[in-house]
Amino acid sequence: MAQALLEGTKLRLVFEAGMDNEGNPILKAKTFSNVKKDVSVDQLYQAAHAISVLCNDMLYKVERNDSSEIIA
Repeated sequence: MAQALLEGTKLRLVFEAGMDNEGNPILKAKTFSNVKKDVSVDQLYQAAHAISVLCNDMLYKVERNDSSEIIA
């Protein structure tokens, strides 16, 4: 049976930086690497909110990106 070994976690913040000519949001992202693998969803959200307060743009969404190695 195959297993997945969690190798790393990244926190990605997506900001709304305005609107284009067609009224669609312009999105910009910032990714933070080396996030602790065992961090909770609440802790990630609190960190994202604290970082977004320091930015000029409005926080659009928060993503957690995990990468795993699949072994047999």
